[in-house]
Amino acid sequence: MHGTLRLSRRGLLGGAAATAALCSMSALPAFAKPSGTMVASVFGGDYGDILRQSVDAAILAPVGVTVTQDISSTEARQTKLRTERQRRKSSMDVAVLADLDMYPMAKIGAFSAVSVENVPRIAAVIPALKKEFSVPQIFSYIAILYNPARIPTPPTSFADLWKPEYKGRVGISDNLHVAVSAVATLVAGGTTSDLSAGREKLLELKNQQQAKVFPSNEAIAAALKSEEIWITVNYVARAYSWRKAGVPITHAIAKEGAIPIAFEMAVPTNAANAEAGFAYLNAALEPAAQTAFAEKMGYLPTVTDANLPPELEKQIGLPESARENLVRLDNAYLMEHQAEILDFWNRSFKG
Repeated sequence: MHGTLRLSRRGLLGGAAATAALCSMSALPAFAKPSGTMVASVFGGDYGDILRQSVDAAILAPVGVTVTQDISSTEARQTKLRTERQRRKSSMDVAVLADLDMYPMAKIGAFSAVSVENVPRIAAVIPALKKEFSVPQIFSYIAILYNPARIPTPPTSFADLWKPEYKGRVGISDNLHVAVSAVATLVAGGTTSDLSAGREKLLELKNQQQAKVFPSNEAIAAALKSEEIWITVNYVARAYSWRKAGVPITHAIAKEGAIPIAFEMAVPTNAANAEAGFAYLNAALEPAAQTAFAEKMGYLPTVTDANLPPELEKQIGLPESARENLVRLDNAYLMEHQAEILDFWNRSFKG
């Protein structure tokens, strides 16, 4: 997660947020009225701050639910979910993971099913993002990020990264090995159900384009700012944050399609306070909480009734035509082949 933010607690607790607290809780069935304390295992930094203020304080605290954040990494959270499945009670009532990381946890039966009965706000979720065991909290999508001063003609295809005139000016984030492998596969004419089809294109990117691999997304931002690189693929939410930090960057949606990523929330099957957990999921889907993430971090709302200001929509939005051309990663394929994909990336592409 990323971005620098300062939220007004007073602003979030006032007006629409206070109303949302009452509406969100009143929509829950009588047997599931939340109370007491709960633990949300989430990411830290700006992400955790926004949740603390737009969900914990603004919506749950007014109805008597006290939220404790368990700040941890993806790996630590997945380890807890695996090891605590056989315990009487889980140490968390809500788990947050990216969609690719949530999928294998759902497959081992770590989560309770969600429905309009326990999370009424699911009715407002974009249909294409709905899942059986989690709710999509926020999302963004992979696009082409580039320096418009160095590349005045907007790119139209992921294949543009292979243009000879960009030799030595292409940057790749090591953190996005799956997404970049998918991009290479699409350029090769393959599908996201077999990323091995893109291996030759990855090797071309390395050997012929002399693409530079950076250890983190933050390093990519620094390289774009210094103009060491001119073009990359990354999430539009990052472009939004980087642009606010002075990086000369804009984005173009590739004709091959936008590759979405969602951050999702789920309730463990053995959650100590499941009622509060489901209420947390419901609150996170409220328009006020959704727009807080859009304004501060550039992530799109996952619900249809969270309206963004026109200028913000212009910067991070996904046009309707592009929503109809989303290229989804194959979670089942990735779960089975993730070690193989990473091995090729490390040994052949980076090595």
